Amino acid sequence: MHSFKPRIEMIGVNPFVFVPSDIQGAIFAKAGKSKGPVPIHGTVNGKPFTQTLVRYAGEWRLYINTTMLKDSPKHVGEIIDISVDFDERDRSLPLHPVLEAALEKDAHARQVFDSLRPSHRHEINRYITHLKSEAKIQENVQRAVDFLNGKGTFVGRDKV
Repeated sequence: MHSFKPRIEMIGVNPFVFVPSDIQGAIFAKAGKSKGPVPIHGTVNGKPFTQTLVRYAGEWRLYINTTMLKDSPKHVGEIIDISVDFDERDRSLPLHPVLEAALEKDAHARQVFDSLRPSHRHEINRYITHLKSEAKIQENVQRAVDFLNGKGTFVGRDKV
């Protein structure tokens, strides 16, 4: 684990901290990459978290959400204790079985789904996977298939 004490800053409505370049380098070396989102884990003020290190506007940032730090937007300007390291765990989700079945029945939707960027496919699958009721799963799988067929919106997007 690599520890540092950054000041919480804000970009738009999102609190974040900059990760020091030497720590970034160590994380990138473990990850084997320095582009795209990098999975990390660690602690904020002693509380464990799992997060993704992302590059935005040319800078690598660690966004501090409310599960990491209660009422995080209210802490802007404060200095916090952070420990981070590369997270080697597999974060992939298997395709939800209801979504899989629906895509098997609709070849066009399957073709469009398979042509999406991996992050977009993951976003659709993650949304459906985290739904709790069977009725909502069925409803949203239909919305996803319609979206893939060019009808309506899904996960905040109006086009594929």
